Amino acid sequence: MSVSLNEVDKVEILTLQDNYIDITSRDNTEVVLRAMPLKDMEIKNSIIAEHGFSALVTVTTGDTSKSIIFDFGFSANGAAFNADALSLDLSVVEACALSHGHMDHFGGMEAITKLIGKKTDLVLHPECFRKPRYVKVTEDFKVKFPSLSREKIKDAGLNLIETKDPYPFLGGDLLFLGQIPRKTDFEKGMPNVYYEKDGVEIWDDIIEDTAIVANIRGKGLVILSGCAHSGIINTTNYAVKVTGTDNVHAVMGGFHLTGPDMAPAVAPTTEGLKKIDPTYIVPTHCTGRDAIMKIEAAMPEKFILN
Repeated sequence: MSVSLNEVDKVEILTLQDNYIDITSRDNTEVVLRAMPLKDMEIKNSIIAEHGFSALVTVTTGDTSKSIIFDFGFSANGAAFNADALSLDLSVVEACALSHGHMDHFGGMEAITKLIGKKTDLVLHPECFRKPRYVKVTEDFKVKFPSLSREKIKDAGLNLIETKDPYPFLGGDLLFLGQIPRKTDFEKGMPNVYYEKDGVEIWDDIIEDTAIVANIRGKGLVILSGCAHSGIINTTNYAVKVTGTDNVHAVMGGFHLTGPDMAPAVAPTTEGLKKIDPTYIVPTHCTGRDAIMKIEAAMPEKFILN
């Protein structure tokens, strides 16, 4: 399936929540601007870091800018607290997108939508609503995931758009990538996670996991994942196929390479990223310390710490 994606002049990804923050690093560049703990020209605020992800994504063409929220973070108020600390006006947001149906990406939905202050679309894959979802430690010890519901989305004031297919939005300036084919042999998803359907226990392939994509004029694709349970190589390759654009300018987001279960995927994922050869690579959230350090060592001139 091929989708036409408009070229834009600029993409800005402002992280509202990630697992890590360093507001004293002072490593600002033309590409990266760090948050300052200032409000009213006084040091009043810090930024909350916690396990979860949320971003304000703005695309600009000429004098026109359009913004979306991609994911909402974990806790009820973490991403919203950071938006307030950064003095952001989220009323400019025109739409929202959800990468997948895990609580560290939808937990702050209600607080963020209150800051948006108007009814907007939320684009997601219909399998975000699988439940019950859980981690099975043993047959007798299962840890449940909080579930997302259509009612919860409606109550938050969002207009639900469910799609498995690539879905252009913001007038074609951004692309919701939809269901990503699993092609590589090393991106196998999370072990020990399950859900139930009609009373039957099924391994949870988190098939809804997806990303959003923009295309910067003269530079190429910017691909932003939430957790990349589909595999960040699968995700990037599918974005290239769907858009028909070979150049990849930036790959950013959670790559879900953390912990011993995912350790075998770190080296082949790093090699896959080297082959794709983006201008910038920005691992976040669930990528994990070991994988982030290995990606930085392999591609130091391309690496950006979120």
